[in-house]
Amino acid sequence: MKKTLLFVLIMTMALGAMFAQGTKEAAPAGEKEIVILGKSMGNGFFDAVFKGSEEAAAELGGIKTTYMAPPQATAEGQIEIIETLIAQRVDGIAISANDADALIPVAKKAMAAGIKVISYDSGINAGGRIVDLLPSNPELIGRQQIQLAAELTDYKGDVAVLSASAQATNQNLWIEWMKEEIKEADYSNMKLVEVVYGDDAPDKSYREAVSLMQKYPNLKAIICPTTVGLLATAQAVKDAGKSGVVEVTGLGLPSEMKGYILDGTCRQMALWNPIDLGYSSTYILNGLIEGTVDGATGEEIPAGRMGSIKVEENGIAFMSTPYVFNKDNIEKFAEIY
Repeated sequence: MKKTLLFVLIMTMALGAMFAQGTKEAAPAGEKEIVILGKSMGNGFFDAVFKGSEEAAAELGGIKTTYMAPPQATAEGQIEIIETLIAQRVDGIAISANDADALIPVAKKAMAAGIKVISYDSGINAGGRIVDLLPSNPELIGRQQIQLAAELTDYKGDVAVLSASAQATNQNLWIEWMKEEIKEADYSNMKLVEVVYGDDAPDKSYREAVSLMQKYPNLKAIICPTTVGLLATAQAVKDAGKSGVVEVTGLGLPSEMKGYILDGTCRQMALWNPIDLGYSSTYILNGLIEGTVDGATGEEIPAGRMGSIKVEENGIAFMSTPYVFNKDNIEKFAEIY
């Protein structure tokens, strides 16, 4: 009977791990075990984040890093994975949250079990993590998105935003700053007509882009502060024969957007380096696990080639300003990520 119960327990844990991309193997004795938890599988942005984590792990030594993500961008899928990681007693988890509040209870449970939890890119609200690493200042990101669209449209016409999910903390912050920026006098001939959500699903994002073009005859630009949404929107605009009529901009991966930038469908976009985001997250987790830092306000956490990252109030930390990509530099960066 005892052997049967043990077998059932092992199989239950194994099934839970199926929600993750790849197979998670146990770390050798004495090695720190961390997990980079993305929003969903098949997202190139998070593949690049994990590449950065691997780079940091190689530099630091004594770290096994694994990438995991639910099949779709849901809080429920991430919660199931975190429950599995608690049972496996990993040392640290870096999470890009699908919902800022829904993950708090399970994240608290993980921290109570001795696991160091941070969020990155899309944060968990205070109480559900130690540090929340944002790729850039939300104000700079949001304002820059409107600036990019304005440059493309000669500061005229209707613009719309196609975001990820309605609960995505990072995109929601950026959108609030977009709304502030477009109030400025420079944009008096521009109007933000609607914000729609593609849930970081290519097919839904595509449909939402098509709907925006049909609904707003004076639509001059679609801003997509999500890599999945930007890729889908560029294809929708191209398929509609509106390249150069409806401008496409936002946050995109150079490797995915190279063709659309070169053919003029998306003449410029921006993004921080997701490799650096995973790299920095791994250095932060390592310091927390070793106990050399605790994530207190004002603390500066060493982060290898990124220098030091300062923790602000409520555990917030920032990286750098997004870099602008266009036809002059896209081929170089597309070879990197």
